[in-house]
Amino acid sequence: MDEKMFCFQCEQTAKCTACTGRAGVCGKPFDVALAQDELTGALVGLACTCKQAGTRSELADKLIVSGLFTCITNVNFSKETVDAITADVRAEKERIAAAAGIEAAQDLLLGHVWSDNEDVRSLKSLILFGLRGAAAYAYHARMLGSVSDEAQQAFVDCLATLATESDLNKLLAVSMQVGKLSHDVMGLLDAANTGAYGMPEPTEVSLKIEKGPFIVISGHDLHDLKLLLEQTEGTGVNVYTHGEMLPANAYPELKRYPQLKGNFGTAWQNQQKEFANVPAAFVFTTNCLMPPRPSYADRVFTTEVVSYPELVHIPAAADGSKDFTPVIEKAKELGGYDEDVQLTGINGGTKVVTGFARAAVLSVADKVVDAVKAGKIKHFFLVGGCDGAKPGRNYYTELVKQAPKDTVILTLACGKYRFNDLDLGDIDGIPRLLDIGQCNDAYSAVEIALALADAFDCGVNDLPLSIVLSWYEQKAVADLLALLYLGIKDIKLGPTLPAFVSPNVLDILVREFGISPISTPEEDLTALLA
Repeated sequence: MDEKMFCFQCEQTAKCTACTGRAGVCGKPFDVALAQDELTGALVGLACTCKQAGTRSELADKLIVSGLFTCITNVNFSKETVDAITADVRAEKERIAAAAGIEAAQDLLLGHVWSDNEDVRSLKSLILFGLRGAAAYAYHARMLGSVSDEAQQAFVDCLATLATESDLNKLLAVSMQVGKLSHDVMGLLDAANTGAYGMPEPTEVSLKIEKGPFIVISGHDLHDLKLLLEQTEGTGVNVYTHGEMLPANAYPELKRYPQLKGNFGTAWQNQQKEFANVPAAFVFTTNCLMPPRPSYADRVFTTEVVSYPELVHIPAAADGSKDFTPVIEKAKELGGYDEDVQLTGINGGTKVVTGFARAAVLSVADKVVDAVKAGKIKHFFLVGGCDGAKPGRNYYTELVKQAPKDTVILTLACGKYRFNDLDLGDIDGIPRLLDIGQCNDAYSAVEIALALADAFDCGVNDLPLSIVLSWYEQKAVADLLALLYLGIKDIKLGPTLPAFVSPNVLDILVREFGISPISTPEEDLTALLA
């Protein structure tokens, strides 16, 4: 086996070029990286076979979504798990081909993509990574029984182009199809989450950890949190969110559980330090898992597509139920803290506020419009996206701190941990810092922007609104493509530009959409407020 990998799908990729050694910066071993490439090639083969057969199957739909999700950064570190999914994908490909009386399509060799013309490689990478991000959203929606036939067909169509298309203009058009798909599945997930758990409400979330046994649940999957809350009722075990699970504290059907106490820690990349020797059990429901260190590895559990060698995995039964007893028992065994422990955010704050999704913001839209017309709100900034460990991300903290007091900051995803514990005050009762939610809640942010544009009888690009994004992994790529598909321009992106975007493709994105890299907070504020 070639003991070298090639991976450049995340922002922290080695030397801003690619991880090409025996392990990625994320900790993914070379054999897992190669297995994920093989899985991706098998998924493309399955998609091509579905197109040739003129049909899909329910199993093929599930495998495409879960397979793509499995390959996202910080999700799966287990070659055995990845290989098992690949075998299932190939078996379903052959079954569909046999049923249609055709020969199954060949798997795509990802090495051919990585070694292709750099512009072709760049656009195919943009498509693939966007599909992986969109698949995460589709997966969470599927957990709640929400599936779109149109979206599933789009996954098949876009995947197949990776094997059949090399024309740059056509590949660029496919990337916009991925943007539409991303927007659609975010809407699907938004409807599923709010339908199951109610509309998020502005909610103050404590960063204090109460004495006694507790569980920390990380990731994005609200369904897993609901199952855990049901099973911890009456056990004396408290539950705290972590990372992207923070916005769960704002959903009425989740916050009604008294054992959901608040939030533990900050963004995902700090877990190896923040989890060390903590007397609690940790559950990872989606991407954001880092290789656990010995000081806490014995208390980490995974579920759904998350997998790591030697960690205990909580599987789903055929009916979708799960048994979190091992997690609960581990929390009881560890016992938690003897006394309350006050944690803080990155800036020293002891609480954060979340839950300003579209319903909450639009319920005061008239006040927002009046404040703008009166000159009390001069500008809106959407400062959101992924956090990460590489230097330069304090830019986002400083941008928010330095934003004039007559501006409002909208934020979403884990990048908000850079500043979400700051007290920025309010404007006529409207908080200056509005946490919309998870990365998939970019859908909610767009709905807010569209409603404001309608109120002012203008286009979104004509609003006093600037979008400054931080990216790390593939859901951020899906979010960006969704914004571009909607025609939103002049987005600033950082802390570095994606390594997989070639100079020529970057020129296209700059020319067509006005994308530009961040510079300094001072320079960007001057330009954006001009």
